[in-house]
Amino acid sequence: MWDGSDVKMAAALVQMSCLYRGMLAVRAAGIRPLIPGLVPAQFRAFSVRKEPELEENPFFNKYQDKIQKLRSVKPQEFKTRLEQRHEAKKEVLGQSKQAEFIRVMEQELEKRDKMAAGDGASGGFTKDKTLGSILNLEMIKNMTGEEISELWMKYYSTKDTISAVVPTQIYDVIFSRSQSCQMFLYALPQKEGYEFFLGQWSGHELHFSSLINVQTLGENAPSQMILYHYPDLREEKGIVLVTAEMDPKFITVHQAQCLANQVQLFYGTQRQETYRLVETFNHRPADFKHMLVIAELEQSGLGSPAATPPGSP
Repeated sequence: MWDGSDVKMAAALVQMSCLYRGMLAVRAAGIRPLIPGLVPAQFRAFSVRKEPELEENPFFNKYQDKIQKLRSVKPQEFKTRLEQRHEAKKEVLGQSKQAEFIRVMEQELEKRDKMAAGDGASGGFTKDKTLGSILNLEMIKNMTGEEISELWMKYYSTKDTISAVVPTQIYDVIFSRSQSCQMFLYALPQKEGYEFFLGQWSGHELHFSSLINVQTLGENAPSQMILYHYPDLREEKGIVLVTAEMDPKFITVHQAQCLANQVQLFYGTQRQETYRLVETFNHRPADFKHMLVIAELEQSGLGSPAATPPGSP
């Protein structure tokens, strides 16, 4: 399905990482694959052998052992990726085939949803992570939306994760847009620059994995964070409850909150210029400019790693 011309598509994201060399972390494998079989070998063109631009990366030492293990286990594949990466870096970003990449990802997401519906899996870190597995739905039946919201936030205030309560009218906008724009590139502020994360919707779940992780591990790229939205009380109580699971080795609670805040920023906004970035990434990827994502973050106040995040995404 993928041929040599698809190396051009790889160039787009490889060059994107090169623009922020020393700012993108190489993530090791986590709990489960993001979308098995999603990324072709040509796309995973990334190298780590004694290259100054990589070793200057502040995250290099943290992942050095994992990188060396990959090199020793599959040396030939590693060598091939190295050669492909150098070829991909010669390509021009504006000439990449990101549109084809988007199309394939959408197909894989559709397959994933069908598989999840067939075997009853929730698709998250925890199997069958339903609202009923967290709250006693019978006990809250006579409570108001405000009382449930207070209970939800109080419960998660002692947990090492994030939580939120989203009004129905806002979530309806977010969910509706997620149906036509299932993916987006998020920028997580770090002490030095930004680390990019790819977010993919699957039903009411939003899966995150670092862009460099997807490039490096391909079909084995793990979901490093999953944002769960529970619409069970959407009509009766006027609220949608939100929480998340993340791999704490790679994403802190503060960082998880920042990513969650960006979901509302880009998917729930009333500002058409902001949402247009999401539409462009999904439907006109050749025109997408990742620097505009950073500009929106900085304008919103979410662009600083030291910024205090709002109380809800």
